[in-house]
Amino acid sequence: MKHERAGPRKIRNGRSAATVGPVARLRLFAQAREAAGTREWEAPAATVGELLDVAGVALGPEFVRVLTICRIWVDGEPADRDTPVSDRSEVGVLPPVSGGS
Repeated sequence: MKHERAGPRKIRNGRSAATVGPVARLRLFAQAREAAGTREWEAPAATVGELLDVAGVALGPEFVRVLTICRIWVDGEPADRDTPVSDRSEVGVLPPVSGGS
């Protein structure tokens, strides 16, 4: 009998996510979107930190590098790695914006 590993599942945007827990949505902007290759990504997580860790593995080292300069917001409010997320949470990843004339 073949045993399948509990592993990733396909989600709406074609990315993979673990199969357990509520699914929170990352909304990616500017350099974060470019580094990830997508504007949205979803995965099960209980906190912002868990979501970003899973996203870093899935979306790659360039995305992880860009995260170091980003601000994180959950449902329109500033957040940190310990901020809880739920299946209704929208986590924004916002790189700094430069101005010009």
